Amino acid sequence: MAAVYPKTWAVALALALALSSFAAHAQSAVHFSPAFRFTEQSGEQLFANVCQGCHMPDGKGAVGAGTYPSLAANKNLEAGGYPVYVVVRGQRAMPAIGAMMSDDQVAAVVNYLRTHFGNDYKDAVTAEDVKAVRP
Repeated sequence: MAAVYPKTWAVALALALALSSFAAHAQSAVHFSPAFRFTEQSGEQLFANVCQGCHMPDGKGAVGAGTYPSLAANKNLEAGGYPVYVVVRGQRAMPAIGAMMSDDQVAAVVNYLRTHFGNDYKDAVTAEDVKAVRP
């Protein structure tokens, strides 16, 4: 039985080395915001790194483990205050991700949504608009 332990340790060591190599590669290949705040500044970056996981890269939403509404050609985005409120405070299954963004970041991602994916709303929301919605 004593002969089994050296093999077990060798396998465990090889596995640990492989995983550490994979983790080092994964960290260099993927950018994640540190801690509780997002670091992305542009609306496009925020959408790509925060929103598209649920709302899809084309903004058309998805149905599966949950229902993620389409943001494409969405009339609910016409009044700028509505998407600001949803991002800052959340709604139904949408978490209040605005808590992890500055007022400028919320304004940037909302303005991006309102001018992309078949939306053409020109009246930009401002950081002051976001500040007014915060609890």
